[in-house]
Amino acid sequence: MNDAGKPARFALPRRRRARRPRLRGLSFNRMLPNLLTLVGLCVGFSAIRFALDGRFGAAVIAIAVSGAIDGLDGRLARLLKATSRFGAEFDSLSDFLCFGVAPSLVLYLWALDDWGAFGYLPELMFTASMALRLARFNAAIDELPHTDDGHLPAFRFANNFFTGVPAPAGAALSLLPIYLGLEAAEHNIVWLADLARAPALSAAVLVATALLCVSTLPVWSFKNFKVPPQYALVLLLGVVVFAAILLADPWLGLALIAAAYLTMLPFSRRSFKRLQAEAESRLQPEPELDLGDKGEDKGEGSSSASFL
Repeated sequence: MNDAGKPARFALPRRRRARRPRLRGLSFNRMLPNLLTLVGLCVGFSAIRFALDGRFGAAVIAIAVSGAIDGLDGRLARLLKATSRFGAEFDSLSDFLCFGVAPSLVLYLWALDDWGAFGYLPELMFTASMALRLARFNAAIDELPHTDDGHLPAFRFANNFFTGVPAPAGAALSLLPIYLGLEAAEHNIVWLADLARAPALSAAVLVATALLCVSTLPVWSFKNFKVPPQYALVLLLGVVVFAAILLADPWLGLALIAAAYLTMLPFSRRSFKRLQAEAESRLQPEPELDLGDKGEDKGEGSSSASFL
């Protein structure tokens, strides 16, 4: 009892809730791009197994799926703000296996094994060129001069171009003989099947693609590709038509993609040269005006005015 005659209340101690321990480590969002790259690596490596079993159609599809994944993992990393040096190096190693090793081995099993040891040389050249192309790309990331915003203002257009044909596109171009061979087998075109199985064609395609990959040819990257409003509907209808062709006859569709990409290369170079000329003209200093006697006349006029 207290002084007022009321019973005293005793406060019971509160039980503290046990805090759940926080797990330390990388978040799933930061690991998701690397996991996607790992899936692409596994799919690209499976192309070699399909080729060993004689399933060249499945091998082509596996490389195509790996290329689609390669186009998504980098954009996903930038979207989630999960870019890292580890991710860039891991992506390059995956690209080397999927687009440098797998296509050359698939083509060797497709036609070049008939040449024996000589059939090994074109695929070796292609694989080595792809390794050099990827190494040059990684080195260019650290060697480019930067300003406050990360790029040179006058030559910012260069970010929209690749130096040489990129690795996924090179792999797609190198598989052109298989596209033709599978298309010929589906429609029973004998002469096209014989041409596609000729080792000389596979060797020529591998060597030409290797040279395009290690060249300094500027190629559109389509990172900031903008479509004029008047051509938007035409582009959408074109995509629908192409999707229908790809679903109805996938090997013909892939062959058309390779032909369209090769046709695009001269226009890409012309676009780069035009933008480069415009950028260099903006960097040139303005010519100084030679006033000559006019400057002296102005000086005399000003002195006489001040004198007056």
